[in-house]
Amino acid sequence: MLKEYATLKPYIRKYAFLYIPGIICLALTNGGVIYIPQLMKRAIDLIAGGETDPAAVGRIMLVMLGTAFGIALSRLGWRRFIIGASRRIEAGLRGRLYDHLVTLDRSFYSTMKTGDIMARATNDMHAVRMATGMTLIAFLDGLFMTLFILIILFRNYPHLTWILITPLPLVTVMILFFGPRMGKRFKQVQAGYSHISDRVQESLTGLRLIQTYRREDYARARFGEANENYRTVNMSLVKIWGFFHPFIMFFSGIITFLLIYFGGRAVLEGSLTAGDFVALMSYMGMLIWPMMGVGMVVNWIQRGAVALERINAILDREPDIGDDPRSEPGPVSGDLVIRNLTYTYPDGDRPVLKEINIELKKGMTLGILGPTGCGKTTLIKLLPRLLESEEGNIFLGGREIHRIRLEDLRGAFSLVPQSTFLFSESIGANIAFGRPDASRAEVEEAARISTIDRDLDSFPDGYDTLVGEKGVTLSGGQKQRTALSRALMLDREIMILDDSLSAVDTGTEEFILNHLDVQRRGKTNIIISHRYTTLQKADLIIVMEEGRIVDRGTHEELKERPGFYREIYDLQRLEEAESGEVSHEL
Repeated sequence: MLKEYATLKPYIRKYAFLYIPGIICLALTNGGVIYIPQLMKRAIDLIAGGETDPAAVGRIMLVMLGTAFGIALSRLGWRRFIIGASRRIEAGLRGRLYDHLVTLDRSFYSTMKTGDIMARATNDMHAVRMATGMTLIAFLDGLFMTLFILIILFRNYPHLTWILITPLPLVTVMILFFGPRMGKRFKQVQAGYSHISDRVQESLTGLRLIQTYRREDYARARFGEANENYRTVNMSLVKIWGFFHPFIMFFSGIITFLLIYFGGRAVLEGSLTAGDFVALMSYMGMLIWPMMGVGMVVNWIQRGAVALERINAILDREPDIGDDPRSEPGPVSGDLVIRNLTYTYPDGDRPVLKEINIELKKGMTLGILGPTGCGKTTLIKLLPRLLESEEGNIFLGGREIHRIRLEDLRGAFSLVPQSTFLFSESIGANIAFGRPDASRAEVEEAARISTIDRDLDSFPDGYDTLVGEKGVTLSGGQKQRTALSRALMLDREIMILDDSLSAVDTGTEEFILNHLDVQRRGKTNIIISHRYTTLQKADLIIVMEEGRIVDRGTHEELKERPGFYREIYDLQRLEEAESGEVSHEL
């Protein structure tokens, strides 16, 4: 269990400068608390002894008041230092988790659900914070209090102390019995929290579909099932903790009974003063907190260990795609060459790409056409190593891509994918995402080329209009053109458009492509599309079917040859003619 805490060693060393004064403040607090009963003893014995000078008791009261003020200050100190350190550890570990998440690739996110990741970044982090803050406080507080109180009691009341502490070993036995069971149940609680988070995230993301298909009852039922499971596993943990606390209070009641019986007799017999009895009762009351604190320490340590185990499961996951030891840094530019590329997904049983061969000179535009599922998107993901191919198949600027540092390789590409993603920011911020320091003039130029500037009059705040989560306030065409502007801002060596003009009309498409031809002159472009109008200006067009290149050439060559390209060309030309006839008739 404790091995999971090895993850926190760097943070504990880093914030030792906070823990050390915090522990000193905690020790001072406990010293003051332990000293108070001694003052009470002296005051009560003076009063019981018939002291007639009020100043004598008043001096004790002033010392008690000063001690209480010192306790308040030192308690403020340990809370500031120790709890502050635990907050910093939580923030540092969460930052490390996020940094690691952005390095992981498809294989991880295909198995780990978003809700589960969010639960580990929030609920589990809370458990870690409690383990590094309140657990340490409860442990040290209990240790100091127990040690010094027992020293005082055995020194002054040895016989009576042996009688009063007889129930304490039973508490230890109970802790050893219930501790592992609490850890097991807390693990189930955290898994249940992950499940319910995932259900909420999934339902909210797919809310439009749920409402369109009138499946609200289905969504409620799925959430209700997760919610009930979360309640059940929580109750199984609460049952143990709910038994633990009353059990401790029962033992404290036994100790109080023993104190009143044996201590009361000692007062009546004259072997114990009234002040001694009050001090004893105060000290035994203080010993109840360490007993309860032990239970809290066990609970929080178990929770923290389970939480760290779940967090470490992500931190220990290495990305499948990383820098090859032989990779070298440096700018990436030049011809793109693909030789005999065959690719099968790790979880697949047959190749999705078969013997792909392409030579694309720097500055050329490659067009790709093919039916859905023929491997087009897979091919372009292999180029910047978003998916991992075998070595010796893909070369850029004469260098095998595995010999190029991953940061430099991906820095050579800009990609506008099929499913456009926009951040919940302004239109201007989304366009300048890759270059946050870009000037407004550069943003406006990119918007002009993509034609999204034409729609600004319909937006309430122009470039400062917030687009909502994932760009929900924009149409499909507006999303695509905003994403295209974002890619243009980067001005990378290779730009890939993966069917990213499908939602714009042909007139807008022609304007964009004409300006792209000027803007991207001398740089390489790869355009995937189902429209011949998008591909007709490409220097080379390849036609793919079932993972293979079945034809290649220019637009003029392919439209004259029988095959898939010509079929698409003829069909779309017919649709254009019919559309023109309809428009004419109207």
